[in-house]
Amino acid sequence: MDLRPVLYVVGILLSTLALSMALPMLVDLYFGSADWKVFFLCILTTSFFGGALVLSNAGGEGFTINIRQAFFLTTVSWIALATFASLPLWFSGLGLSFTDAFFEAMSGITTTGSTVMTDLDNAPKGILLWRAILQWLGGIGIIVMALSVLPFLKVGGMQLFRTESSENEKALPRAAKLASSIAYIYVALTFVCAICYHFSGLGLFDSFAHAMTTIATGGFSTFDASFGNFDKAWTEVIAIVFMVLGSLPFVLYLKAVRGNMRSLFTDSQVRWFLSIIAVCVITMVIYLVFQVHMEFGEALRRASFNIVSIITGTGYTDANYGAWGGFAVGLLFFLMVVGGCAGSTTCGIKIFRFQVLYAVTDVQIKKLLHPHGVFIPYYGGKPLPRGVPSSVMSFFFMFALSFSLLAVALSFVGLDFLTAMSGAATSIANVGPGLGDIIGPSGTFEALPDSAKWILCVGMLLGRLELFTVLVLFSPHFWQR
Repeated sequence: MDLRPVLYVVGILLSTLALSMALPMLVDLYFGSADWKVFFLCILTTSFFGGALVLSNAGGEGFTINIRQAFFLTTVSWIALATFASLPLWFSGLGLSFTDAFFEAMSGITTTGSTVMTDLDNAPKGILLWRAILQWLGGIGIIVMALSVLPFLKVGGMQLFRTESSENEKALPRAAKLASSIAYIYVALTFVCAICYHFSGLGLFDSFAHAMTTIATGGFSTFDASFGNFDKAWTEVIAIVFMVLGSLPFVLYLKAVRGNMRSLFTDSQVRWFLSIIAVCVITMVIYLVFQVHMEFGEALRRASFNIVSIITGTGYTDANYGAWGGFAVGLLFFLMVVGGCAGSTTCGIKIFRFQVLYAVTDVQIKKLLHPHGVFIPYYGGKPLPRGVPSSVMSFFFMFALSFSLLAVALSFVGLDFLTAMSGAATSIANVGPGLGDIIGPSGTFEALPDSAKWILCVGMLLGRLELFTVLVLFSPHFWQR
């Protein structure tokens, strides 16, 4: 395999990461934190390696990336970014070990939101901003990957969107132009979200930090209590709105900008996603009112915020939902793996795969009743392309298998059943908080052994890159000519 194109792109990404460190360095310098020197040295280190990779692999007749190189590039780039992003955390005054720093960086760049950091209320502003920037960059990165790379690699049924969006991409024929158009929308949503947060009573710094992690559906907060620190209904309403917006297909926003607003409301993925949220919120409200004896207004507020936060994979919390009882914990546990729409910043299984599963199951039931009938599964009013059902079924199988192996591995290193199960789910679905007293909404991952943190890092990488992108590298056939 010719690694020059891979190393060249990794070099560009590292150079971009180094440039991103300048903002938290300036923030630390402004607030008088000595960590600005750490960021300065990390900028030099990261830019040196990034520049060296670019210069040593540039030139030639131009690069073309084939399928094997694309698989390798996707995995290597995420690992490289997490490694260099961990340097400011490792060398800062926080006293984090390399394992904790890498865990925090991997959680940030994969927009998971799990944290090992405590006393965030008093942490340096530059570090808090760096965590938010990592999630913001990870969010735009996964959108671009979902629109340009995964359909090309045919990962887990994502080729469905290559055929579905072909006519929509005529106006944006090149992936670079598509990425830049998405980036404009991403930046605009972030600024609007920050302004709304500011008008709801948040300070300027907290507004922008939370706006970046809201649009990225990442969930890093600048306070230990997350949104419970604000305890403002309007702030939570704003978060709900923008978490949902971050979970919708960004290609639909391109259509809306061109005047086709209707697509946002007629897309089958969007309708399924919003319907699932509505049904779950109504069910949770009924449970909280009649079983937990919570007032209706409070129940509606808590149920809406936490369900949207969990299903979108954001991971913000405003209450300890682990104390709501078995039904609430069970519902939120299963919502962890659902996720949002394809082509958004969310993780998890994704709504379209449940739609494909439903369509295939419906056809199988009809065939049982009418053995000689001819039935075709449909998605969005069109027959499913050949290969999509098997890709989606394979994804479900590998998701369940990976979750099981992660849970068993976490149990092997000493975690209790609930912590191991929810830890495996929250890592592979990139949600953030788990369940239980240790990693639940009121806890952190700090107390876990280092071995468990590395296992969770593997789970976060697998979930963020749609499983097969990473697992294919372990196939002997991948490395054969």
